[in-house]
Amino acid sequence: MSLTDLLLPTYRNMLRTLAGLLAKMERQMPDRAESLLSARLAPDMYPLAAQVRFAAYQAQEATFRLRGEAVPAYLDAVLAEARNAGDNPGSFGDAQVRVSEALSYLDGLADDALDAGAALPIAIELPGGLTFDMTGEQFARDWALPQFYFHTVAAYSILRNQGVEVGKADYVPHMFAYIRPGPVPAA
Repeated sequence: MSLTDLLLPTYRNMLRTLAGLLAKMERQMPDRAESLLSARLAPDMYPLAAQVRFAAYQAQEATFRLRGEAVPAYLDAVLAEARNAGDNPGSFGDAQVRVSEALSYLDGLADDALDAGAALPIAIELPGGLTFDMTGEQFARDWALPQFYFHTVAAYSILRNQGVEVGKADYVPHMFAYIRPGPVPAA
């Protein structure tokens, strides 16, 4: 399986999941949608607004790294928004737009956009001087996907913790495309 075949459908599926979770929150709690953006699972974790932005950022950032390109300024701005979401969560509409922008960007990539990046050397530099050196394949497997899923799961967990009625079917709606036809088994 190529990196493009692995990453792009995964990012698209889960960003659509995130959009669906946000839409469900808005339907169930329209009066609380804005305030829920500041909700956290723990005091030292980022709020929902940040988790949404981090997920949108992670899905796009990986594609630039795997093509050997610099992360563009507009995406650095999304990362800054995420890091500052505790003080400035933005609006519910802002969160929805970030997810939509990420999906639009991913939809514009070529069918083989990331394939040449498997052997590319990638360095992840974290604050405090910690640097990870890896290949593109290692980056995709060990950094890009886990980071993306972490923020998506955190957003789901915050919503569930705040009383939004979501369950596993809301987290993996793309799986319904694989249901075998026939009678539904009894529970």
